[in-house]
Amino acid sequence: MSKTDISGLSQLGSNVEAPTSPEAAVLERVPNGNAGTDYVVRFTAPEFTSLCPMTGQPDFAHIVIDYIPGDWLVESKSLKLFLFSFRNHGAFHEDCSIYIAKRIVELLDPKWLRIGAYWYPRGGIPIDVFWQTGAAPEGVWLPEQGVASYRGRG
Repeated sequence: MSKTDISGLSQLGSNVEAPTSPEAAVLERVPNGNAGTDYVVRFTAPEFTSLCPMTGQPDFAHIVIDYIPGDWLVESKSLKLFLFSFRNHGAFHEDCSIYIAKRIVELLDPKWLRIGAYWYPRGGIPIDVFWQTGAAPEGVWLPEQGVASYRGRG
């Protein structure tokens, strides 16, 4: 097993201020020590928060990001700070969800990525957002995201 090269990271192991916006957030990557092997990496953010751009009220989601890495892995502290940067950011559910996925794709150029953003209802209906870069490669174990559809009282 080789040691991961962390020489290019600016946030890991450092005291870092929370980014003021998703655009200002720095996403970082590290070399994939298992490049050439197809496997799935899953990040789950069960308490994601952003703001409604119209009312300024908080919106909450359970976000699941699955990806099959190529040469790079997303560094998890930078991902946490990136996701945290939405807390005071006003954007619609769809914009937040797709922006997150596209930033990760731009950073990593993964073999495959999908995002499931399960937004909690505010105003009566949940808005769930799903996106992926294409069909998952054959032969990769890809578990379901395991987030139940919102049922309310029904």
